[in-house]
Amino acid sequence: MSDINTEVHNAFEVIKNGGIILYPTDTVWGIGCDATNEEAIAKIFKLKQRDDSKSMIVLMNGDRMMYNVFKEVPETAWQILDLSEKPTTLILDNPRNVAPNIIAEDKTLGVRLVKEPFCFKLMERMKRPLVSTSANISGMFTPKSFKEISPEIVNGVDYVVNLHHDKICDKPSTIIKLTLDNQVKIIRK
Repeated sequence: MSDINTEVHNAFEVIKNGGIILYPTDTVWGIGCDATNEEAIAKIFKLKQRDDSKSMIVLMNGDRMMYNVFKEVPETAWQILDLSEKPTTLILDNPRNVAPNIIAEDKTLGVRLVKEPFCFKLMERMKRPLVSTSANISGMFTPKSFKEISPEIVNGVDYVVNLHHDKICDKPSTIIKLTLDNQVKIIRK
């Protein structure tokens, strides 16, 4: 098993050259790339055979990154994040400084602040948000562990992170949509 700093370095090298990676998150395994790289995002849509009108979420590692992408973050967002006991994805209005093909048609973007060490350190190196979408072909089941990921996905990415291959995770994040006028809608518990 590789060490985290080596994996962060390897993943960063691939991402900065427009590649896509398969990596462990605070929830399920994800396929990711630089959230500002439109071509890399297009590669993920193609690999997942996913309609590009369906958006993907973006991981961030703190308030600074959050305010770089959203000029306004509703106070409710911070309250929800403070109170959440499990990973929570927030869908917020009017993102900026990210690739246009990651923004949903209704001008929203799903984001999750992560503390998971690999993701956190990788974003520290990237200084940018990281795309995260489940490691499956669109419409297929979400793998709960690395060994459940289809060969098509494993072979379709530019780099597979060599950490947590034995971790089982059966819970994707909670998803909450929050509008600037403070309407809250739970999309996935």
